[in-house]
Amino acid sequence: MADLCKQEFPVAALCETLQVSRSGYYAWKQGRRGSRLQEDELLTPEVRSIFWEHKRRSGARRISRELRARGTCCGPRRVGRLMREMDLVAIQPKSFKPRTTDSRHHLGYSPNLLLDRPAPTAVNCVWVGDITYVPLKGNGFLYLAVLMDLYSRRIVGWDLQSHMREPLVLAALRSAIVSRQPGVDLIHHTDRGGQYAGSAYRRVLQRARMQQSMSRADDCYDNAFMESCFGTIKRELEMECYDNEPIARKEIGDYTCYYNTRRRHSSLGYMTPEEFEVCQQVAATINIKSRAKNWKINLNTNRATSYSGWRDALEGHACRQPHRFGATLD
Repeated sequence: MADLCKQEFPVAALCETLQVSRSGYYAWKQGRRGSRLQEDELLTPEVRSIFWEHKRRSGARRISRELRARGTCCGPRRVGRLMREMDLVAIQPKSFKPRTTDSRHHLGYSPNLLLDRPAPTAVNCVWVGDITYVPLKGNGFLYLAVLMDLYSRRIVGWDLQSHMREPLVLAALRSAIVSRQPGVDLIHHTDRGGQYAGSAYRRVLQRARMQQSMSRADDCYDNAFMESCFGTIKRELEMECYDNEPIARKEIGDYTCYYNTRRRHSSLGYMTPEEFEVCQQVAATINIKSRAKNWKINLNTNRATSYSGWRDALEGHACRQPHRFGATLD
């Protein structure tokens, strides 16, 4: 269009009307590609590589953050456009519908300690847990028990068995205790399932000096953290029917490692749980060192003040009794 009309109108006016830059027009005339197009050609293979590296689990926002972590700044809109051009579609999240647990046992229930409580501010303050089913071919099922640190969203313990009795959740709990070595008064929150109310399970909690917390009756949102986590696991694993338990265990184990060390969580500012915990540890260390430095400065100031006061007092005493101290202290 600009070529056809440039004899009658100035090129600058045509470019302004068509909202095209003059440099872009002349680059097109000379057969040169613009810098943005050249950048797109470099970005395209990187976006494609990350997409398949994460097995279609990352969309435009997570891929954008991954590129930034690798030293390439690229916004999610641009990544989304490149993905559309390559027909790359991430696994889509399904609507989340939390479910309640039918717990008609007589083992007693623990109160919900998370009600009206602020969000945790450090790791190993609150763990949440639950059980879900894993389908097998031939209409069979396996059962997966998971414990997650609510602060860092890290899966701290899990186990997979052919039943959902107390030994299943005990194995996940013991695994978490061994790997994390938590301090006292950690809040352990689950639903009201009988597996978590068993005597053996509660004995382990008491020995570890944890506080047991349970959801309220018929309130499906009290443990929505774990329901949402299970939804993510099943969606991103594209969980259908496994051939047998060893295959299911390997798939879930691999994904758990990916979830903790490579999956970027929007609730953590698109950091992985591992990165988030390391950053918090570094921040805590810097804070401790800063406090120690301030304490040392204050201590030295107090010492200097004490020494100065002691010296003044001694000099005054020497003036009053020169025969004992001599003419001067220096």
